[in-house]
Amino acid sequence: MTDFWVPAQLAVFAKVVELNGFSAAARAYGVPKVAVSRAIAELEDKLGAKLLKRTTRRIFLTSAGEAVLPHARAIGEQAEQVRSLGAGFSTTRVGPLRVAADPAFGRILLGPLVPRFLDSFPDRALDVVLDPSSDAEWDVAIRAGKPDDPRIGSRLLGAPPSVLCATPTYLQRHPAPERPEGLREHALLTPAPDGPEYRFQMTKNSSRAEVRVTPKLAVDDPAVLHGAAVASLGIGLLPEFLCRQGIATGKLKLVLPDWTVPAASALYAIYPAGLENDARVRDFIEFAAANIVPALVRA
Repeated sequence: MTDFWVPAQLAVFAKVVELNGFSAAARAYGVPKVAVSRAIAELEDKLGAKLLKRTTRRIFLTSAGEAVLPHARAIGEQAEQVRSLGAGFSTTRVGPLRVAADPAFGRILLGPLVPRFLDSFPDRALDVVLDPSSDAEWDVAIRAGKPDDPRIGSRLLGAPPSVLCATPTYLQRHPAPERPEGLREHALLTPAPDGPEYRFQMTKNSSRAEVRVTPKLAVDDPAVLHGAAVASLGIGLLPEFLCRQGIATGKLKLVLPDWTVPAASALYAIYPAGLENDARVRDFIEFAAANIVPALVRA
């Protein structure tokens, strides 16, 4: 079966050689450097040969790389021609703007935004889907973390501050720690760590503490962590905006409130590449940036 990955990887290879660096190619494509490195590694793996040798200052072509480069350049040039051709077409679609977000972000951040957007843009229509599935079709989505897919554009909305919190019921059974080190004695609900332990790096004025714990629950879904915390399963590390109402009503209590924990994963408005000039997409993202960002600031 034909490998459909080849043209894209060859174009990336040509760009790396043209700009003499992985970082420069990543900037040109607007993607993380790791995406470019992965593309070259996959290409070399498929071809069964090394194409590049790297030093701290520059890259060198291997004999295989020299043989492949003319073909890669031809593909890259054709891709640029198609991109230029596409820029001349109208990118504004008709019909409702399809907006997606996972339920937790959608209800708290997107919910209040929608009526204000429709009031400000009475000639626009929205089709909003609160669904964590990445398979749903959308024009704009609110997601945690920057995508590393070059086919997806993005706009940073902000990194929500995080808090440690638990229910009064849990804290009655397990009194709140007075120092960060006391977290080791508790059931912790955290984002998924890189290894078996989660590392808390906490600050209080000029004081710093680093605590490694084995979470009771580790999952990269703040809605699941919030649900576990509300169910009195432990102390949750959560975006502050998700806990704001619970704290205000007394259903949740802050733990170690004088200590600052790292911010949650940054939120991005993302869209398929090619829609950056769509007026509907542009207006919605600008409106979201102006209205969601203030909502992320800790109350």
